[in-house]
Amino acid sequence: MSDLRKIIIDDMEVEVDPALTLLQACEQAGVEIPRFCYHERLSIAGNCRMCLVEVVGGPPKPAASCAMQVRDLRPGPEGAPPVIKTKSPMVKKAREGVMEFLLINHPLDCPICDQGGECDLQDQAMAYGVDFSRFREEKRSAIDLDLGPLVETHMTRCISCTRCVRFTTEVAGISQMGQTGRGEDAEITSYLNETLHSELQGNIIDLCPVGALVSKPYAFTARPWELKKTESIDVMDALGSNIRVDTRGREVMRVLPRNHDGVNEEWIADKTRFIWDGLRRQRLDRPYLRENGKLRPASWGEALGAAAAAMKGRKVAALAGDLAPVEAIYALGQLVGGQGGTLECRTDGARLPIGNRGAYVGTATIQDIDSAELILLIGTNPRAEAPVLNARIRKAWLNGAAVAVIGEAVDLTYDYEHIGADRAALSSVLERGASEDAASRSSLVIVGQGALSGSDGAAVLAAAQQICADTGSGLLVLHSAASRVGAMDVGFATEGGLSAALDGAEVIYNLGADEIEIPAGATVIYQGSHGDRGAHRADIILPGAAYTEESGIFVNTEGRPQMAHRAGFPPGEAKENWSILRALSGELGAKLPFDSLAQLRAALFAAHPHLAAIDTVPVNPTVALTAGTFAQGNFVTPIRDHYLTNPIARASSVMAELSKQAASRVLPVAAE
Repeated sequence: MSDLRKIIIDDMEVEVDPALTLLQACEQAGVEIPRFCYHERLSIAGNCRMCLVEVVGGPPKPAASCAMQVRDLRPGPEGAPPVIKTKSPMVKKAREGVMEFLLINHPLDCPICDQGGECDLQDQAMAYGVDFSRFREEKRSAIDLDLGPLVETHMTRCISCTRCVRFTTEVAGISQMGQTGRGEDAEITSYLNETLHSELQGNIIDLCPVGALVSKPYAFTARPWELKKTESIDVMDALGSNIRVDTRGREVMRVLPRNHDGVNEEWIADKTRFIWDGLRRQRLDRPYLRENGKLRPASWGEALGAAAAAMKGRKVAALAGDLAPVEAIYALGQLVGGQGGTLECRTDGARLPIGNRGAYVGTATIQDIDSAELILLIGTNPRAEAPVLNARIRKAWLNGAAVAVIGEAVDLTYDYEHIGADRAALSSVLERGASEDAASRSSLVIVGQGALSGSDGAAVLAAAQQICADTGSGLLVLHSAASRVGAMDVGFATEGGLSAALDGAEVIYNLGADEIEIPAGATVIYQGSHGDRGAHRADIILPGAAYTEESGIFVNTEGRPQMAHRAGFPPGEAKENWSILRALSGELGAKLPFDSLAQLRAALFAAHPHLAAIDTVPVNPTVALTAGTFAQGNFVTPIRDHYLTNPIARASSVMAELSKQAASRVLPVAAE
């Protein structure tokens, strides 16, 4: 407590860290300070002047509370604590003056502005604005920018807070936005009128305190007060970003981020934010049966009866896809495993060790990236696999962390040492051992699925464990599928991997696995939400719910179980995934021992207690793998097109446009 400093805020004496700004100190004391340019996760600009406060005994003018630290305050007479006033006549007059200046050029767009109802300028004008204007001059005009298919611009509304510029430069790591000119000629613009080339650009929509930057796909579709808001979890990558799903009736209208310091802070990737149009297209809304080579609609009774008849007395293999919740995977494991069938979730061929959580999840948390001084990436491109995690690594790099990469040389929005692209580079790091410098610094090893999906995946993972042991590093396995860790936790895997699970299978029960080629000859039962690759190969289709349409648990890449709540209902005759499996078990004569989701979860938590600790990262014991021999060749990133990695994304027209735009930027290199 001796490091804290006493100050008086509006007649309240509080003790705060002297490194805090006055604005942060006021927030701690429960005093709200209006602001437009200040944001907790961006650098301080100090250019909107809305956060003015009075420092008693200081200069005879208000001070910008976002740009002055508590340690800069002078003590009062006889060493009394400094005094801050936030409601004095000086402060009130200053804020009203700032608001009047902001509104000089602001257009009267409120009735048609998409920011209406959640606009900071509207809210603060209610407190500090007046109902008349002393200005009669013409309002200035500004040219609207073309930032691409995601962000729509109305630059006459811009108040030059520069949040968008600071976010794209500091967090997203691109330098395409800036401010030019001075005075009334100042304007936010993009370099050479370029569109934004980032997987995180949608966050500037949330950051903009006015309606200058709004969502282009969402524009003019709904008002915030019309929407039902549901807290959920993202499944577009394995990070498990916390999101809010806004729905109107049965339709998802938009997806927004929720703050979670341990996972995604308050950012989400563009794929997470704009995927919602894919939830409306290519949906499976009724069961189908294949007859004479063609699929025909069927009733649930017909489809379940056909599936049960196909499974009885035959060897069944069950595959879990990338977007399935833990409950459905557990139910499928109980159903098929109870019939003597084989189970597999590692559909990309990743050599993840069964039962060794410290190896297939790791021992570090996502938050450990913040304090890391050395970060080694093996066989991963986090910018494509988990853009928000990549932004977190960039933040560590900005704070002085050194980053090294073994794998493809890709643009990661920060500088790194490229050790090599192949297994030989990993061998050299392993043989080098730990230097005194590396052992004395906080370090982290992040292993991607590109390193683990080869035939020598287990050897690569063992090498990563050895590097961690030599250097005292934490290990983080970066998964590419949202369901993978949860499936491994409930034992949905077979020794020998995918080939062993499918070997001799007469029936394949496919729970949303659309990223693999199903071998010919077997009868395929497909349970999923979209008419994608899996459905094209299916003989029986059972339509299931998408991730926004059922409550489910997803375990993220660090091993944190999180609860996704239902925001809407499946279309047509589609049902929740666990209930389909429960109904099928009755048809099979092997009834599963639960009749509700609550009973299913009770059984799941009894078998796997750590899954009941929602939003907690368990401590994983380290069980060292046996060292193996490396194969030849380079590590290859498993994701070739970031925007088209799952059935929902492939059904989205926005994702198709982003994919096309990204492909056009990859220009062929001329031969020398």
